[in-house]
Amino acid sequence: MKSKKIHVSIIAIQEVVLSTLAGIFDVLNSLEMLAGFDDAIPSESLFDVEILGLEDDPVHLASGLPIQHHRKVSEVENTDIIIVPSVLLSNEGWITGRYPELVTWLNIMHKQGALLCSACSGVFLLAETGLFDERETTIHWSYAKSFRKTYPLVFLQPEKALVCSGQREELVSSGASNSWHDLVLYLIAREIGPSVAQSIAKFFALQWHYDGLAPYMKFEVPTDHGDAVVNEAQIWLAKNFSVANPVEEIVVRSGLAERSFKRRFTNATEISPIAYVQRLRIEDAKKRLERTDESIDKISWHVGYEDASYFRRLFKRITGISPSQYRRKFNVPDYNLN
Repeated sequence: MKSKKIHVSIIAIQEVVLSTLAGIFDVLNSLEMLAGFDDAIPSESLFDVEILGLEDDPVHLASGLPIQHHRKVSEVENTDIIIVPSVLLSNEGWITGRYPELVTWLNIMHKQGALLCSACSGVFLLAETGLFDERETTIHWSYAKSFRKTYPLVFLQPEKALVCSGQREELVSSGASNSWHDLVLYLIAREIGPSVAQSIAKFFALQWHYDGLAPYMKFEVPTDHGDAVVNEAQIWLAKNFSVANPVEEIVVRSGLAERSFKRRFTNATEISPIAYVQRLRIEDAKKRLERTDESIDKISWHVGYEDASYFRRLFKRITGISPSQYRRKFNVPDYNLN
């Protein structure tokens, strides 16, 4: 266990989401207060946590709520860990070049040895440093398309809850929303020890997303490709994906040669026709698992698979967990709501 204070800088800019910032701050700042609840937690916190802003005035976050930061970024010459919490993007997406001084500071701190960490969409800011180019990172899947367009050189893996990259594993990113739990628990385990991280997880009921984020991800149907023939096929598949041999049917309907159609479909949607059908079927199966008590065999038949064993294997390959695990994870508990 380390003995020196570990300085943590949490960045507060106007796009930041309050809940993520506050959650990260509260957990990392709570160790000293929780020491009496568990012998594994040291009596003196090894984290020195500060919220940093750009100006003297309070920062109005994405929700409009003002928050008073401890210091300005320009006043901090050394830090060990920098965390950019989730940011909320407008329809315009992330506007690069808005915080040049902050990006320069991030590069300087990294060069001095600091870890650069993002919670969810906070990686939009960190990626401006160029340090994530040709390296892996993760983000909320709903921002994946925008991120890839903005930073085409970064290897994005939104299905992962936590990604550590860089020569020193000093570029740390967590994925969707509450996977900031994974981020803070990882930092506690890395800097203080696994037993402390486990104790903190128990106290706050934080979760490691062992299965990754694939179970949470919804298949986003690509429709902005401008190919009318492919669009017609997609419209037909949306209502008829469960029929036998749907790919053969859309090939016939297109009037094109099979090879030409499949190449055209894949170019437009970035996914093959058979994989597209599989994703539509699994999405429908997920809804049935969430909202009904139908047997898995029956759900398999409903979405187009007579072989329930094949359906189970396919479901796990796409979502990362079995149908029964998915049902337990996402079925709404009975709280006697009626």
